Amino acid sequence: MTNQRIDDKVALVTGAARGIGQAIALRLAEDGANVAVLDLDADKCADTVAKIEGTGRKAIAIGADVSSRDQIYAAIDKAAEELGGFDIMVNNAGIAQVQPIAEIADGEVDSIFDINVKGVLWGIQAAAAKFKELGRGGKIINASSIAGHDGFPVLGAYSATKFAVRGLTQTAAQEYAADGITVNAYCPGIVGTDMWVEIDERFHELTGAPLGETYQKNVEGIALGRAQTPEDVADLVSFLASPGADYITGQAILTDGGMVYR
Repeated sequence: MTNQRIDDKVALVTGAARGIGQAIALRLAEDGANVAVLDLDADKCADTVAKIEGTGRKAIAIGADVSSRDQIYAAIDKAAEELGGFDIMVNNAGIAQVQPIAEIADGEVDSIFDINVKGVLWGIQAAAAKFKELGRGGKIINASSIAGHDGFPVLGAYSATKFAVRGLTQTAAQEYAADGITVNAYCPGIVGTDMWVEIDERFHELTGAPLGETYQKNVEGIALGRAQTPEDVADLVSFLASPGADYITGQAILTDGGMVYR
């Protein structure tokens, strides 16, 4: 895949204070974009903003709860006003939940769907509305997962949210195609981030497996023989944000080093 530059485009990345979101925000800046860095606490975005500014691009920090429709619309308005336009939306924010089906409680379902599904839905709506207001097309890129292609034990609620993201992605791609808006999703595998530390610790609590064992066993199942890095994920998002992906829409693309095969 040959990327093309996105000089002076404006992107917003949710969940960008650390991990995959930070890597995506920085990569888009390296590709030429000015970036709005969004997380629940704007102060925690300072490191990402500083790294982006170090590339010579503009960056702003935005504090917002992705489960709030109004806050996401306001965040995109702010990004467009302060950075001079709006072209790329990356709905990256998400949380994990490790729980057997029999033990999932009502409030736990609500919390993970609020962030992982509603957060993507509001991001799609708000981004598409802004693109139309500005009289241009744009790119919407959503976070799914290998767990959005295959269900995994004790990740039932999480898997359900990531399957939902695939459905939203496919539907939005069809509804917005006539407006010049593409909608795609990226599906990471085993990434060495704080989320996987949480998953590993929860497996330890549920099964008694030694700390680190669950993570290591999953890594051993990767065909390419190593854990994924946030930068690996950012490489795919970089392509989907570029003109080189203009004829791709409605896809949920696996980037997992060889775990799930479609």
